[in-house]
Amino acid sequence: MSMNRQELITLIEQGKRFLESQKRLGIEWIGFRWDAAAGKSKAEILEPIRFKALACRACTLAKERRSVVWGEGSLDAPVVFVGEGPGRDEDEQGRPFVGRAGELLNKMIKAMGFQREQVYIANIVKCRPPMNRVPEPDEVAACHPFLEAQLTVIQPKVICALGRTAANNLLGIDAPMGMLRGRVFEWRGIPMVATFHPAYLLRNPSAKTDAWKDLQKVMNILGMKK
Repeated sequence: MSMNRQELITLIEQGKRFLESQKRLGIEWIGFRWDAAAGKSKAEILEPIRFKALACRACTLAKERRSVVWGEGSLDAPVVFVGEGPGRDEDEQGRPFVGRAGELLNKMIKAMGFQREQVYIANIVKCRPPMNRVPEPDEVAACHPFLEAQLTVIQPKVICALGRTAANNLLGIDAPMGMLRGRVFEWRGIPMVATFHPAYLLRNPSAKTDAWKDLQKVMNILGMKK
């Protein structure tokens, strides 16, 4: 696919912002270096990175946040659910998906045959965007090293992207939900399936049937009986 001059400039600028955000976090590598983590448990690897996230002020989201919502669940999770960003309830409690959307996500997880504690839940950005707006590109770039570390260390068998924003940012594309659903993508060699965000399903209950089909695709990758 050819790229015009402006698209190339934009790509270079995005790369520069990503490198600068990694440097601010004290991360001097591009991607995750397992040799630097030899002999350490997953928790030991992620804990100092989590502390960097708690102190991070790399973007404007840090100004109004109450909490840095790092993520939670099993570090041996077979599936990682990735959402867009914390909402009001998450910002107040410091945990991902704890409001009404969280209650629905818990039901979705249970329908798949898991308990919430058996999976891992994270977001594209760790701080709440004002008025729950979509995260800006520079905010996503600042948080990317954190999510990259979580996914690389956990090494799930499949990633389930909750909503268009999460899916597009993981894949580095800009596609409508209709083109994202029903397919299996890859993030660094890990299969990725996109489905509707639970908040969308609360507003559009008729889409739950399609969401269940997406979750069945995740289960199929995991070799689970439907």
